[in-house]
Amino acid sequence: MTQAVDTLKAYRQLDKLPASEPARVALLFGLKNAERMSDLRLADQVARGFPVKAAETIEPVFLLISRDALHRVVSESTLRRARKAKTPLTREPSARLYEVARVIDQAARTFHGDGAAVGRFLNRPNPALEGRAPFDVAKSSSAGAEAVVRLLREAQAGVAV
Repeated sequence: MTQAVDTLKAYRQLDKLPASEPARVALLFGLKNAERMSDLRLADQVARGFPVKAAETIEPVFLLISRDALHRVVSESTLRRARKAKTPLTREPSARLYEVARVIDQAARTFHGDGAAVGRFLNRPNPALEGRAPFDVAKSSSAGAEAVVRLLREAQAGVAV
């Protein structure tokens, strides 16, 4: 839990965070040159596959959601195979991780790095999502992740949700 708090600490001072979403998401994954990450570079990284280390780096934040949250996005066996083979994850699990990381990034921005608030929001059924938990919607598809990001942006902007 302490690691997750450290990871989200940067979100307490939004003016100190990189302005671009790709740079912030890359920071969550601990990717090299994260501060200079562009949309295209991040898209290329997802297509090539994230290194297993990226999943391990963001795992403490997933633990705020639940003990098995990471494995609900990328199976334990997939991570184990990639780790054993010393290869990156394939495109599909990398894309799922990316989509959920976008949601985590926006939730951390909305709740100013408060890990407990991020975890509560992602776990609690939300009327704006037809009573579904935001984490479940986010991991279901890229459209689901976008719906949760949009909901969070509207909340951050003060739109009634």
